[in-house]
Amino acid sequence: MDFREKLMVRPGHKVKLKDYDPDETFGFKKDNESEALTAKSTARLDELQYILYAENRRALLIMLQAMDCGGKDGTIRHVMSGANPQGCKVTSFKVPSSEEAAHDFLWRYHKAVPARGEIGIFNRSPYEQVLVVRVHKLLPKKEWSAAYEQINMMERFLAENDVTILKFFLHISKDEQKRRFQQRIDEPEKHWKLSPADFAERQYWDDYIAAYEAALSRCSTKYAPWFIIPANKKWFRNLAVSRIIAETLESMNLKFPKPAIDLPKKVPE
Repeated sequence: MDFREKLMVRPGHKVKLKDYDPDETFGFKKDNESEALTAKSTARLDELQYILYAENRRALLIMLQAMDCGGKDGTIRHVMSGANPQGCKVTSFKVPSSEEAAHDFLWRYHKAVPARGEIGIFNRSPYEQVLVVRVHKLLPKKEWSAAYEQINMMERFLAENDVTILKFFLHISKDEQKRRFQQRIDEPEKHWKLSPADFAERQYWDDYIAAYEAALSRCSTKYAPWFIIPANKKWFRNLAVSRIIAETLESMNLKFPKPAIDLPKKVPE
């Protein structure tokens, strides 16, 4: 199965998330075969990251978005488990600091774009401007609605400057979110992950769905595609994301650079 082909949002396609089953696994089962496929993809990802780092010409930027408890942290932990930290940086975006708020909304994201040879992972992304800001009416519609094209322009600029972009929406159901919240309540070692805001945000579920549908529809482009990942089943989420990242790195035709010196056949005495 070509995961990129199957899960990509086609440019211009109007997304309705009710048409996407968060329990979908496309015939894959939670078994040794799927586990082996995921392990193979993460291992290949590690190999290709090394070549990307050595080549030092291009970068890969991965953006992760999801509802609360959607699995962003778990995806990073499992899919990037074999990556070399020297060439892979994760940036989590919280409420803007006073310094960040003093700039345009894209400033803090552009600052965190990976350098050539690196993989950068955004835990949340510029799309917060058309998600949280939209849902909670933090700005007038005229201002937040302008962000769609501003984000597209930023992504196009990055793509034209050798940054390959992958954007993943980890799609879970409202019932699955409730189950995961309850699990955090029941397990003391997960209490630290909970906040009153987590539960308060559930009342805006339908508003967030509408906001995500607009972002996915208006901002999936040839140069920065969105992928809708069925994420109720964590094992399938990890399989799909790891395969798409590995397939994308494969398609970049990465090559080791030529040696900077004429190498002797033997080490001189």
